[in-house]
Amino acid sequence: MQDELVTQEVELPGGPLRMLQPRESAELPDDGPVEWAPLVPYWSVLWRSGVALARELDEKSLDGSRVVELGCGLAVPSMAAARAGAAVLATDADPEAIELVQRNAGLNGLKVDTAVVDWTSAAVTGELIDRGPFDLVLAADVLYERPTVALMLSLLPRLAPAAWLADPSRPTGGVFLEQARERGWTVDTAARGVIDIHRLRDLR
Repeated sequence: MQDELVTQEVELPGGPLRMLQPRESAELPDDGPVEWAPLVPYWSVLWRSGVALARELDEKSLDGSRVVELGCGLAVPSMAAARAGAAVLATDADPEAIELVQRNAGLNGLKVDTAVVDWTSAAVTGELIDRGPFDLVLAADVLYERPTVALMLSLLPRLAPAAWLADPSRPTGGVFLEQARERGWTVDTAARGVIDIHRLRDLR
């Protein structure tokens, strides 16, 4: 990784996480309109959806749980889940993201397994399914394109009976939740500022 890295602190209820981040991304905080699109790689931004999901997970008891994060980017939720006692697999399509996740896990004294996986590609998700089953799927702001709705609905039941998704009230998120309910998932939503935390469970 060639970009200069800086250390950020993510404040969580159980104490901060220290996160290395490319400097140019650190200078672009996710505090504007939901529709903004950074010029830097998406994975390198400290997205507020990821931070909100991490805060929701922090100080929960996840001892013995197997957790997978899809499209993890900097993987703040994965770090929080690992700190809560889960065995975590953080996945992203970008190898640079995965490299930095490994470094950040070490920086915080956490064990987080990683894999380069594009969850939107049917050609590679078989490997992910083979590593399951998991107890919980995590995803932060990954439903920003309409085609991802059907892909997520197809993938979730093959990974785990429960999922926690953070979303900044995107229209595609609403479509996803409606279709998830139609497929038998229960949905419990809590607003955390501009971010919604959706807890889904498959009761079938």
